[in-house]
Amino acid sequence: MEQQRTRLTHSTQTSNLADILERVLDKGIVIAGDIKVKLVDIELLTIQIRLMIASVDKAKEMGMDWWIRNPDFSSKAMTDQTKEIRELRDRIAQLEHAPTPAASGSAFLAVPVSRRDP
Repeated sequence: MEQQRTRLTHSTQTSNLADILERVLDKGIVIAGDIKVKLVDIELLTIQIRLMIASVDKAKEMGMDWWIRNPDFSSKAMTDQTKEIRELRDRIAQLEHAPTPAASGSAFLAVPVSRRDP
């Protein structure tokens, strides 16, 4: 009887870098670690590191989209922020040029007060 030889294949032979990268981006990978500096049982410093590598679509699917609202990463966020600043400046200008109660001859500003009787 003849013995069959099966050839062992290693993962490096069946996958290239592009395949591995595609799998990582599709599924995502999380690397977590903590660094603690102690001196005589007194904790001086703690650094928590959390790194996630995934595609943009996978990150959005997980609810992570901070780059959309961050002006450092998104021109749309900068446009929204610039628009808000412009609106606030216009509002301040309106308030500065509005007549004051003292200018209109009234010393007090009438504010309606609602009162409930028990």
